[in-house]
Amino acid sequence: MNLPRSGGVLLHPTSLPGGAGLGDLGRSARRFVEFLAQARLGLWQVLPLGPTGYGDSPYQCFSSFALNPLLVSLDELVEEGFLDAPELAGHPAFPERECDFGAAQAYKRPLLARAAAHFARRADDLARADFAGFCGAQASWLDDYALFVALKDAHGGGPWNEWEPALAQRDPQALAAARARHAAAIEAERFTQWAAALQWRRVREQCRVHGIRVMGDLPIFVAHDSADVWSHPDLFRLAADGRPAFIAGVPPDYFSATGQCWGNPLYRWDTLERSGYAWWIERLRQAFTQFDLVRLDHFRGFEAYWEIPGGELTAVNGRWVKGPGAALFEAAERALGPLPLVAENLGLITAEVEALRERFGYPGMAILQFAFGRDAQGDGFRPHNLTPGLVAYTGTHDNDTCVGWWNSSGTADSTRSQEDVAAELHFAGRYLATDGKAIHWDMLRTLFASVAGVAIAPLQDVLGLGSEARMNMPSRPSGNWRWRFTEAELTTEHALRLRELAELYGRAVRLG
Repeated sequence: MNLPRSGGVLLHPTSLPGGAGLGDLGRSARRFVEFLAQARLGLWQVLPLGPTGYGDSPYQCFSSFALNPLLVSLDELVEEGFLDAPELAGHPAFPERECDFGAAQAYKRPLLARAAAHFARRADDLARADFAGFCGAQASWLDDYALFVALKDAHGGGPWNEWEPALAQRDPQALAAARARHAAAIEAERFTQWAAALQWRRVREQCRVHGIRVMGDLPIFVAHDSADVWSHPDLFRLAADGRPAFIAGVPPDYFSATGQCWGNPLYRWDTLERSGYAWWIERLRQAFTQFDLVRLDHFRGFEAYWEIPGGELTAVNGRWVKGPGAALFEAAERALGPLPLVAENLGLITAEVEALRERFGYPGMAILQFAFGRDAQGDGFRPHNLTPGLVAYTGTHDNDTCVGWWNSSGTADSTRSQEDVAAELHFAGRYLATDGKAIHWDMLRTLFASVAGVAIAPLQDVLGLGSEARMNMPSRPSGNWRWRFTEAELTTEHALRLRELAELYGRAVRLG
């Protein structure tokens, strides 16, 4: 895939201002699109948009096909006539600078159910036809997902493998009875998914007007407690009681001395192969309807993945196992044509992983924060060694912010020594010719000036925020994904400064 020279910003919609407990796909999303247009940046990257479960992580979703109901803008539903403004009165005092997923869930879900009921009575013929078309087109996953959510609610949020056996094991008679018993809840969930898809579609239409592409994120693995695993248990390596027999993760690395134990069940790649990788093809197809480009998370896992026994609490006692390799991507390209994928090729990358990526022409990634260490990968990430076929970042959602990284002095849970950190920062100061007072802009300028095809910065680095604004700390089980900014923080000055870099280094959007 050829990458037009461009620049962009990484910002998950939950981090947008306003909304009920977290950002949503309403007014603040449209304002952010206008900010990107003012900055003449052509790319908005988001994290996975699915319904979050354990730890609020977008990489542990209840479905890899659905959208997060909490992203639905209630104000938009009022404008469409599916909620009445007085129904939004009396909401709790949501925090302005961080996401409160629990409070948002408690407040929004009853209102979304009420909106579904209003829709059934008030919708015009055009809206009803659009809803029916959506439900028909998405039935292959939507029907199971809506039932999964209804059953999960009925079981107090418990995981599917702890439901009564007939439902956990998908007995047809038990499922039919459950669909009848929970019909209203199922319809409410179908409506919510339609509303989320409609609002996201409108945001993307605004992006297209300004020549902005949206890059989404597709995790390689799915959550165990998900509609995906419940409805397709034959595709995953599960024990007799439904729990994962083996789980995913990575060995000790930059982020953790004991590795990362993600807990996701591993695939039965032999079963997927016999089906022609049908489930994976449908997953990719769905992603390409939601995004213009897709960042394929943990690409190295398709060549070989780290297999951890299901009962382990760390990733130390794992082993590398060969993945599907080229066969999966060959099948997907036969079904879908050329795939607009970016390969997340970070971590312990081997020659075999790079050969797989290069065989299909998927752009890789480079991280500027990793460019100043002593390891071989760091040398490859230095701007003078980058190539046009790369998507380069100051940092990703897993990194500290640039300011936090520059000011760091500790190495807790890292495989690096204190001396390694000191040497890294000293070399970075020399390389960037910086005193660190505006380290985020020094790194942004260096990134935009590089020959990398695409340059992307998390919004935290545009705003010059410290470690308090970090989005995720890998291997930390809670306290992540909460950062938000306020409307007052993102200014025209930021847009104009980004625009200067985009124009100066040939990354500005050209319309017409």
